[in-house]
Amino acid sequence: MINYFSRIANNTKAILQGHWITLKYMFKPAVTIHYPDEKLVPFEKFRGALLFDQNVCISCNLCVKACPSNCIQLENAKNETGKKIAKVEWYSIDFGKCNFCRLCEEACPTKPKSVWHSLDYEVIFVKRDEMVRCWKKDFPFVGRYWDRLTQSFKEAEGQVNIHDVQPRRS
Repeated sequence: MINYFSRIANNTKAILQGHWITLKYMFKPAVTIHYPDEKLVPFEKFRGALLFDQNVCISCNLCVKACPSNCIQLENAKNETGKKIAKVEWYSIDFGKCNFCRLCEEACPTKPKSVWHSLDYEVIFVKRDEMVRCWKKDFPFVGRYWDRLTQSFKEAEGQVNIHDVQPRRS
C-alpha cells in the first residue's frame, strides 16, 4: 500500500516538473525562423559554397596542391608570346568531390583571398554538370557551369544567394 502511494507521489511530482518547464517556455519569445521567407545567417566560420575572384588570383597553384580531394583545377593565362603570367585563364571546382575542408582557402596567399567559403547553404544542383563550377573573365563570384548539350557556359538556375557580396576572411 505504501509502495502504491509512493509511486503516485513520484509520478505526480514528474508531471508537475514537466508542466513547470512548459510554463517557463510558454512566455519566452519564439525563436522559430519562418523559412523560406526568413533565412538564418550562419556564423562567421561556416563553410558554405566556395567562391572565386579571378581578379585577385595570382595563379600560384597552392589551392590545387592543398586540396586533398583533387577537385580544383586551373590554367594559367599566357601573354602574346605564350609565356605564363600571374593571372588565371580559367578556374574550376567540382562540388561533387569537394569535402569543404577549407585547405584551399588557408593555402591562398592573397589578401583578400581569391578562393573562399561563402555563407551560402542553399547551393542547388539539378544535374551533374552544375556541380562543376567554372570561372573565366567576367564570370560572377558563384561561377557558371559547362552545359555539355549546348556546348556553352550557363548560369545555375535556382541559385539562392544569402548575401550579395560575400564576406572574405583575410
